[in-house]
Amino acid sequence: MCDVKNNVIDDNKEILEELSKLTTATVHEAQGKKGAFNPNIKPLIKGKHICGQALTVKTGPSDNLMLIKAISMAQEGQIIVLDHNSIEMSGPFGAVLATELKTKKVSGLITNGSVRDSEDIKKMDFQVFCKNLSILGTSKVEVGTINHPIAVDNVVVNPGDYILGDDDGVVLIKKENIKEVIRESKLRDEKESVVIDRIKKGESLFDIYNYQKKFDELNIEVEN
Repeated sequence: MCDVKNNVIDDNKEILEELSKLTTATVHEAQGKKGAFNPNIKPLIKGKHICGQALTVKTGPSDNLMLIKAISMAQEGQIIVLDHNSIEMSGPFGAVLATELKTKKVSGLITNGSVRDSEDIKKMDFQVFCKNLSILGTSKVEVGTINHPIAVDNVVVNPGDYILGDDDGVVLIKKENIKEVIRESKLRDEKESVVIDRIKKGESLFDIYNYQKKFDELNIEVEN
């Protein structure tokens, strides 16, 4: 099937500003340990966080025709989320396409496949999360979809869902849940800040959360 849907994003500057202050680990925990991408999907550039709404694209095996079309549609602040069928033995994305996205002020690209030209991409300061690097070329003959639901390994991504990426990985927040997740994430950070202050004053995490009760429930004995 080949199907291309129009690309529409929200007026979401305030949401993105709040989301950019959070970490992937906090968001993942705050929304019930959901939305984490495969940890094998790693950032090319350390220390560069990205967030935005997803423009989804699914390509044919070792093909980048649909990706090229999706990039032509991309808008400022979006993140391209590419399902490349977890194929790591080809590089459908490189410096030329990264230049187009950088020029359009697109926030980044995430894929369960590989990319090429990694040094050039890093030099232009364009963030990519991928599983691997591969110089093997791709064809331009396969059909796919743009702005339809896709599965990036075990994570289903719908067009317009929110994506946050940092050094620890990538997490997805469903569009309809974004305000609640941001609120819960901020509350979690506030609670952790209090705990950290207590630890700095000499307390133990074990005692603060009364993990002795869990030890007792599991009949764990500590030898002297």
